[in-house]
Amino acid sequence: MVGHEDLAVRTLGPCRIDSPLASRLGGRETTQHSVVEEDRILFDDTISMAGARGLPVEQLPSLEPGGPRKRIYFDPAKTRVGIVTCGGLCPGLNDVIRGLVLELSRHYGVRRIVGFRNGYRGFIPRYGEDVLDLTPEVVQHIDDEGGTILGTSRGEQDPEEVVDALERLNINILFVIGGDGTIRGAMEIVRVVGERGLKVAVVGIPKTIDNDIPYIDQSFGFQTAMAEATKSIHAASVEARSAPGGIGLVKLMGRHSGFIACYATLAKDDADYVLIPEVPFALDGERGLLEHLRRRVQERGHAVVVVAEGAGQEHVQEEEPGRDASGNIRFGDIGRLLRKRIIEHLDAAGVENNVRYFDPSYAIRSVPANPYDSAYCLRLAHAAVHAAMAGRTEVIVARRRRRFVHMPMPLAVSRRNHVDPLGDLWMSVLEATGQPVRFE
Repeated sequence: MVGHEDLAVRTLGPCRIDSPLASRLGGRETTQHSVVEEDRILFDDTISMAGARGLPVEQLPSLEPGGPRKRIYFDPAKTRVGIVTCGGLCPGLNDVIRGLVLELSRHYGVRRIVGFRNGYRGFIPRYGEDVLDLTPEVVQHIDDEGGTILGTSRGEQDPEEVVDALERLNINILFVIGGDGTIRGAMEIVRVVGERGLKVAVVGIPKTIDNDIPYIDQSFGFQTAMAEATKSIHAASVEARSAPGGIGLVKLMGRHSGFIACYATLAKDDADYVLIPEVPFALDGERGLLEHLRRRVQERGHAVVVVAEGAGQEHVQEEEPGRDASGNIRFGDIGRLLRKRIIEHLDAAGVENNVRYFDPSYAIRSVPANPYDSAYCLRLAHAAVHAAMAGRTEVIVARRRRRFVHMPMPLAVSRRNHVDPLGDLWMSVLEATGQPVRFE
């Protein structure tokens, strides 16, 4: 169980400035649709759970709700804001940047907003990266494009140098948009800021195309990625049905979590097999994947296999894979291995086969956000600005159980979200594909 102390939200100090947004809302008292004051969102919000633990409801772990405050910490006229995007691309990055700039400038009156280029390296003098002045005019139409107007990179940078840059530019608020590595880097920035006694708020907008951030409903960009992935599954199905012994093999993103593979499969319902990191599988033997696939191709004439990039790494016989700049293990290519092994197995069995291999990973992550994700990104940006202007720091903004909340960064990186092999999502995948519960 998550402890109450794990959910404590850090703030820079007592609020002291009337919120312009609160004024425009007529100074109304707190409601779900206006300015947030005293409220909380239970981490476990069922009375039965409270009773089972023998705790009063008010003592249960809870999350602070997001939204505008009646009083804010920073004076908008004197506030300078920085924005940075880190890690791999994801649909919606430009939407978040645009949302932050428009909310800061139009609703709070902040006029000094800069973007740091190419991730955390944009703070480090030796890279020679200049900052980009962000105005409503600059960001007006960037949501029509994929990627990020600021650029991105992987890898750690010295937090002392990052904070040096914040001091040189008189940055009061820093928004970091990225995954768990980015958030861990932001926590180090907060540590140095605290050691120097600075009043700088650091707020994160979590980004992961794999939807593996714990405790939140869904990460931005996931809906778009899933929708794009269905196109490749459909193309693989068309190819498979159009050739004797046709097999469509699709590798999708998902290093540690198979959510894209699962949801894209359910949306298209053309796949015969789905392989994800959370469920080990055997390739060889009478009950292994290859033999089951052979029988299906002989019975039906075709098949479609969807595999997440992190699945079946135990089968990839390569040298030590090494690590990328962020310290992530470089996975072996399970897609190409499967293609090779499938062809070899069916050839050895005398079964005609035509394998078509699809790897749409970069195409999926580089597209513009769809309307759902665009709206979601805008709302996340609004919540992030409200949190930062109220002096919240070392938090991410996220949606949990349909409510926007402030989540402490340590909690956000405490574990990964995974597909439950015994849960209803995976059961639905098994029903849709008809594949065995396990290959062994």
